[in-house]
Amino acid sequence: MSANFGRQFRLSIFGESHGGGIGMVIDGIPAGFPIDEDAIAYHMARRAPGNDPTATARKEPDRVKIVSGILDGHATGAPLCGIIENTNTRSGDYAQLRSRIRPGHADYAGFVKYNGYNDPRGGGHFSGRITAPLVFAGSIARQILQKQGITVGAHIAAIGPLCDSRFDPVNLTADALTALHSLRFPLLNADMETPMRAHIDAARMRQDSTGGVIECAATGVRAGVGSPFFDSLESVTAHLLFSVPAVKGVEFGDGFAISQLHSSESNDPMRVADGHVICTSNHNGGITGGITNGMPVILRAAIKPTPSISRTQQSVNIETMENTDLAITGRHDPCIVPRAVVVIESALALALCELLMDDAATHFI
Repeated sequence: MSANFGRQFRLSIFGESHGGGIGMVIDGIPAGFPIDEDAIAYHMARRAPGNDPTATARKEPDRVKIVSGILDGHATGAPLCGIIENTNTRSGDYAQLRSRIRPGHADYAGFVKYNGYNDPRGGGHFSGRITAPLVFAGSIARQILQKQGITVGAHIAAIGPLCDSRFDPVNLTADALTALHSLRFPLLNADMETPMRAHIDAARMRQDSTGGVIECAATGVRAGVGSPFFDSLESVTAHLLFSVPAVKGVEFGDGFAISQLHSSESNDPMRVADGHVICTSNHNGGITGGITNGMPVILRAAIKPTPSISRTQQSVNIETMENTDLAITGRHDPCIVPRAVVVIESALALALCELLMDDAATHFI
């Protein structure tokens, strides 16, 4: 398995949904850097299950136990390891899934790749639960970015066909991003919460689920972060975003819509203001040539509907190689989007941290 990421800010993720625990080892945190464990707990609670009607009833506190790499509240320079115990598993719900393959899941692909030894309980290592360690690492990355004046935040851009307002791509502020962190259902237009929740509940009542889109941004990122070709901010961020199991699409700036513009429209005009170069528009999402240009970094991630639904679906029995029907039991999110907001934020924070640490001119302490 490819469980490692990064050259400067190195991550190693481990665990399964119904195993004893999940976690992350982080290598590259500067020695002496202060670690705020309350801030880690704050962001972990944003992702934790069981806290909202749109989420699974599986309630996990997602408390991180840091077992190495910290002393007296500061990083020691050694690898930092955080473990999250799985305390509310019901593995019996998955007994039938050793042979019957769930549509939309990694069951069949994983069975083939790992010769049937993959853990099917709750999706095992393929589970969305493994995004909890990603949020843990992202919470530390945020603290490192704060020293550089960088703020990351996101909101629900869409649930099914229902859309929220978009970020102001030119005048977005750190305060606007920070205000979203405290919202259980983060929206720019609060009037959209009721219809969006109704759409999710309607899917649940039909024994179904729904997906959506998350818009994420970072402010305070100076120009010059990222390196072409293979270490562009877009490629590094997309690598992390597509590691999130539910993400099926990523776009930066205007994304696919930029293809419908002429260059005279998509080029972001440049001016000098207060001794700095700025753009008067931001169709490119703060990134040109794979390198930040000083404007807000803006991206969107498409989140697929939760594949675990109790509606009967066509499947196969992998042991007998016969067709069968399958209705999935257990506790599942009718919509994963609200809980995934902090996960997408974490991916962008980790990408920025990785690339900033590659810059010898950046100092973190």
